[in-house]
Amino acid sequence: MKQPSGRETGRKRGGISFDTVREIARGLPGAIEGTSYGTPAFYVGKTLLVRQHQDGQSLVVRVELQKRALLVRASPTTNSVTDHYQNYPLVLVRMSSIARQELKELLAEAWRLAAGTYGDRGI
Repeated sequence: MKQPSGRETGRKRGGISFDTVREIARGLPGAIEGTSYGTPAFYVGKTLLVRQHQDGQSLVVRVELQKRALLVRASPTTNSVTDHYQNYPLVLVRMSSIARQELKELLAEAWRLAAGTYGDRGI
């Protein structure tokens, strides 16, 4: 995944739906669709990759804690963390402000983190 630039850019970001998430996640080896807290989600084994947040506007995505801090600083309108997720390797991503390619990179990184639990299989 590309490192955030440290500031918001003026380029159009797009926006995605959970159908876009589903399309990308289905291409990740071993990713299985399920539910989490009553919302659609994807896992590798028992490890959550991504789920739709119950607000219907955001995703909950697995991410390294250090990278999460960079993502939030670089793009606070897209990435955030609430007190609930503070101690978990997860970031909230606003679906209306993330571009498909950025999401694809973020989910590939989430997959690498989850797959590491089962041995790196590469993608």
